[in-house]
Amino acid sequence: MRPYIIKIDPYNIDQEALNRAAEIIHNRGLVAFPTETVYGLGADATDPKAVAGIFEAKKRPLDDPIIVHIAEIDDLARVSEKAPPLAYKLVERFWPGPLTVVLKKTDIIPDIVSSGLDTVAVRMPSNEIARGLIKAAGVPIAAPSANLFSRPSPTKAEHVLNDLEGRIDMILDGGPTEIGVESTVIEVIGSEVNILRPGGVSVEDLRRMTKNVNVPSDQWHQERSPGKYPQHYSPQAKIVLVPDRPDQDEKVMSYVAKIKEQNKTFGIMAKQEHEDRYRGFNVKILGPGRDSRICASRLFSILREFDKEEVDIIIAEGIPEKGLGLAVMNRLRKAAGPVEMFFNIFHNPQE
Repeated sequence: MRPYIIKIDPYNIDQEALNRAAEIIHNRGLVAFPTETVYGLGADATDPKAVAGIFEAKKRPLDDPIIVHIAEIDDLARVSEKAPPLAYKLVERFWPGPLTVVLKKTDIIPDIVSSGLDTVAVRMPSNEIARGLIKAAGVPIAAPSANLFSRPSPTKAEHVLNDLEGRIDMILDGGPTEIGVESTVIEVIGSEVNILRPGGVSVEDLRRMTKNVNVPSDQWHQERSPGKYPQHYSPQAKIVLVPDRPDQDEKVMSYVAKIKEQNKTFGIMAKQEHEDRYRGFNVKILGPGRDSRICASRLFSILREFDKEEVDIIIAEGIPEKGLGLAVMNRLRKAAGPVEMFFNIFHNPQE
């Protein structure tokens, strides 16, 4: 069954539409809604049966925690125990916005939300439609990205429909999301901040608030964080990731030659600086390498566009890991998967 889709003007929000969506939430239904990062798939975070529907619709593993969304900072006390002083300092600076904080949970949050952990990941989105829905529902809303598990996150309502048609009740279509990658997930231990997942709040932004910010390697998969799996955000096509370096375009062309030998179809996700270099090929421009915000906003849409074209392989140019570039590269590495997968693309062409 096709979900009920309501278009909402983010600058003139229809309260009646939010009330109808809130009624679905109250009846243990699932509503996809826009945030400033990506579209989320929401259910009543206090109702374990409602949250179970999220896992079923997304085909999400039960050991992957879900972020709980609130509408006001005062709501933090409903879902989590007293946060460390530094955590409060950070949420006062970055909320509403793309920062998720992992804290000790209260009894109102069922174990299914936190995958059995004693912590809960919480954030307050800046998107007015998202916050309006949470206020209308009157409960915190559990909401991972509104896509099938492991697929590229949805930044448009049509992405949600493509993945979840027949699996959810309603989509609130508020247009394309602004940031395009998920929130930054952190935990605060004393005076230190551990980044569990890079995202919409940059390391540089966090370090303006406190010097003790620890950035994990891509091998550091934190159990407390949503999106912890080493392969995630993946299109149907295989991804060959080419690091940002002076000979990047030459490396891309060497992969083009190898792929042609295998008679496979391919596309190139390129930085704007290299657009002319790849004329004649199927190229989509991620953005200027120096502008990580534009690159982040286009990333998942481009991956989905290549899937529509049914290419076999996507050659993706990396960008500098500054600002949101760290989040972009984190998503691309996870989308590409383990090194073994890269090896198979060029050494097991029959697969």
